[in-house]
Amino acid sequence: MDASFVALETRNSPMHIGSILIYNPATAPGGFVRFKDILAFFESRLQLSKTMRQRMVRVPFDLDYPYWIEDPDFDLEYHLRHVALPAPGDWRQLCIQAARIFARPLDLDRPPWEFTVVEGLDNVEGVPKGSYAYITKVHHAAIDGMSGIDLMEATHTLSPDEPPPPGPDTWKPEKVPNPVELLGKSYFNAITNPLKQIEVAAKAAPGLAKALKGLVAKEFDVSSEMIAPKTRFGKKISPHRVVEGVSVPLADIKAVRTAVDGAKINDVFLAIIGGAMRRYLDHHGELPAKTLTAMAPISVRSTDEKNAMGNQVAAMIAPLGTQIADPIDRLAWVNNRTTNSKAMTDAMGARNMTELSKVSPALWMSLGAQLYTRLSLANRGVGPIFTTVVTNVPGPPVPIYSAGARLESMMGLICLTDGMGLAHVVQSYTQEATIAFTADREMMDDPEFYAQCIRDSFAEMRNAAAARTSAPAKKAAPAKTRKTAKRPAAGKRAVPRKKPAEPVKGGTKSPARRSKPKPAQPLKGSTSA
Repeated sequence: MDASFVALETRNSPMHIGSILIYNPATAPGGFVRFKDILAFFESRLQLSKTMRQRMVRVPFDLDYPYWIEDPDFDLEYHLRHVALPAPGDWRQLCIQAARIFARPLDLDRPPWEFTVVEGLDNVEGVPKGSYAYITKVHHAAIDGMSGIDLMEATHTLSPDEPPPPGPDTWKPEKVPNPVELLGKSYFNAITNPLKQIEVAAKAAPGLAKALKGLVAKEFDVSSEMIAPKTRFGKKISPHRVVEGVSVPLADIKAVRTAVDGAKINDVFLAIIGGAMRRYLDHHGELPAKTLTAMAPISVRSTDEKNAMGNQVAAMIAPLGTQIADPIDRLAWVNNRTTNSKAMTDAMGARNMTELSKVSPALWMSLGAQLYTRLSLANRGVGPIFTTVVTNVPGPPVPIYSAGARLESMMGLICLTDGMGLAHVVQSYTQEATIAFTADREMMDDPEFYAQCIRDSFAEMRNAAAARTSAPAKKAAPAKTRKTAKRPAAGKRAVPRKKPAEPVKGGTKSPARRSKPKPAQPLKGSTSA
């Protein structure tokens, strides 16, 4: 799975993920953080992360998966960069800078990560003057969402004055293997791979049998709703990006969940994004009658793999309910379909799905990925069965600090590939939840409007949920001897509807941490690169 992200890497489609992290230096010693303080802080904590000093070595002709080695030429100052925004230093400028940085591929002959420190956030509403940001990029071959949290732990502390980790740094660089050594390893793996395939097949067989049994018993179903219709986002992507996001109170998301029995936090986010995509495509006259779908990654990382590099994820297809206008009906429908998808995934075994990818022949996988891109198959109707990605990454429930500065807000960035020109990252941090998106600029030249669609979809669902939960319960009708009490028509709700939700007002607020829940606020401006 890690190697697939390397195989898919192109100039137009760099396979890294990242974040925009905003810091308030008021908590640091003296209330000020210099770039050299950040360098020293990172250097003192390198031993806590395997990711930061390892680089990839690719086998000639891609005859085997790439290998990780300890980089003998590691240079921290290459990976930590430093820029400043010009005046006035607002959110829109930060997002434009983030999109430009994020659009550039990483150097895969070095450890595949970069953090750019951005100063000059002096005109971002809600963010204290003098704040700064990290724009982070880490190759998806090195981390998934959960191991990305481990990297966050290595570069942050729970208090502003936490001392460096005790003990010496025992890290040692390694020699870069030559092509002959790499080909020797690939020959050995080619011989042993059939045995691995037999082992994985044996492990997967009970899961496949259970899945077939569950399908026959109608414990779940496989429907055409799981294959998305074509949209503007299902084409070959360009090298240009836009990023944006919306910040909402986490308490409001939890409150919305109670409007539908059994609904999960992730269902709420999926339904909000479904409402936003419905609004956006309907505005452009491109809304399909059939529901759009999202690929939702599922972590299968075990406890003993907490600090391991790479990807330990499976995936499920989650219909977004874009064919349903009513927000609560959409949430109920999404919950029903995600429950179905989870039952299917559980039957097959999410871990087995991950293990199957480990025995795919590296050469054929690499050739397939390259042909898909070079032949522009996405433009020929050959693309993913999902419209977008929605990945939900839980963040720290308490404030954290980097070089003594308090993290105020975090917004996720995600890679795109041919056939998937729009992707979302949902994150939580203390009292805040952010719904952020990365899109191809050629497919979405109006990211401000899509951000507004997310805000409107959230506000509509929040208001509808409040109306549902606050509606007084009806008294039971008295018993009748000849007639039964009249019931609502099928598919109708027995609660009065309220007028359509008003969009969130107040302009574009920054995603700074709040002491009290407020209406949804944008993460500021838009971006294009």
